Amino acid sequence: MGMLSLVTGWPGPSGFGSASTSEQVTEGIDASKLTAIVTGGASGIGLETARVLALRGAHIIIAARNMEAASNAKAQILEKIPKARVDTIKLDLSSLKSVRAFADEFLSMDLPLNLLINNAGIMFCPFQLSEDGIELQFATNYLGHFLLTNLLLEKMKSTAKSTGIEGRIVNLSSIAHHHTYKKGICFEQLNDPTIYSDKKAYGQSKLASILHTKELSRRLREEGANITVNSVHPGLIMTNLMRHSLCFMSMYLNYTTSLLIWKLNLYLLTLLNFICVEMLKVFSYMCWKTVPQGAATTCFVATNPSLEGVTAEYFSDCNEEKTYVLARDEKLAKDLWEFSEKLVQSAQ
Repeated sequence: MGMLSLVTGWPGPSGFGSASTSEQVTEGIDASKLTAIVTGGASGIGLETARVLALRGAHIIIAARNMEAASNAKAQILEKIPKARVDTIKLDLSSLKSVRAFADEFLSMDLPLNLLINNAGIMFCPFQLSEDGIELQFATNYLGHFLLTNLLLEKMKSTAKSTGIEGRIVNLSSIAHHHTYKKGICFEQLNDPTIYSDKKAYGQSKLASILHTKELSRRLREEGANITVNSVHPGLIMTNLMRHSLCFMSMYLNYTTSLLIWKLNLYLLTLLNFICVEMLKVFSYMCWKTVPQGAATTCFVATNPSLEGVTAEYFSDCNEEKTYVLARDEKLAKDLWEFSEKLVQSAQ
């Protein structure tokens, strides 16, 4: 799509673009036969995704760590859509025990499962380990979703088989997957505080999400399962999660500016840097999305009929985009899968 399309909102091949909203991309969609789990569905784009899917008739399961927030989210949806079908189940993705408990509770409800929206995440937090002893951003953004997906996969397969309706898994990633550690995934030093970078760790978790998408898609294709798996970049959105994005973008600008003008005198460097940063503030504001715009790509990939059979792809602004080269590394994807299996088994 390119930066011009991002700023202008011009639609791409799908007919939608960065300015499209979640309601616009799902207009005319009948989701009344679908059951969807939305992790992080109590706030931000997760709540908007849950609301719009409920508006289109889907039975929504809001999976959230904060059950008070989940109850409030359910009430908000029911206030606007009185006939909506919404349930809430506690899920703390940083805890593999909680992930297993969530899966057990959902499966005990004996509901079908058509859509799994792996939306929840954290961003740029200081170095911390989860209760399972795993770096927190990796644990929350990726590993919890990896386990959750595996625990629910048989239910999705059986639902797709019995209903004839294609199952869809949508993994929330980010353009930040470009900015990670040199080898992509720090298998041996995952929990090493001495190499930790909050931004690279975030990028690592989002790269892992895309690699998971690729490898799971490959496995499902091999067995002929009627389930697709795709990843999406929602964009820069005005939510608490994205409050550090301007700082993140400024870091790149400062770095690039320094490379270009490092030979100039200090006064000129300071002046140009100030001007560039101020320009960036204006430009980045133009790139911000509203929450309905931020949820649009998720809703599009989850429901649009034109994407039937489309799997292992990465979407931004409701159109397919090319990923960073490491995200296309099949060996890295397989290695990550095996590494992840060992991590979740060791935490049992």
